[in-house]
Amino acid sequence: MIVEHALLQVRAGEGAAFESALAKARPLVAASPGFLGMEVRRGCEAVETYLLIVHWDRMEDHRDGFRCSDRYDAWRTLLHHFYDPMPVVQYFGEPV
Repeated sequence: MIVEHALLQVRAGEGAAFESALAKARPLVAASPGFLGMEVRRGCEAVETYLLIVHWDRMEDHRDGFRCSDRYDAWRTLLHHFYDPMPVVQYFGEPV
């Protein structure tokens, strides 16, 4: 299992709209082969910052599967206009 991690910087004042769009986007990623679970947490001090954590069987399930699918196109349409700047996605392996 791997963990996908990204800090999502949402434009000021758009948190509620982002959270609503995120609820619509969740089923898109959840339908992907290799998807194991996802959580998004809002920052306590920086409320426009969200922590995205997604668990995948393999990195390729996200990178080559979800990101190359029509579901990702819909995800991008729903969410990417909220970000400034665009987030950097990183992958992490098994616990050490």
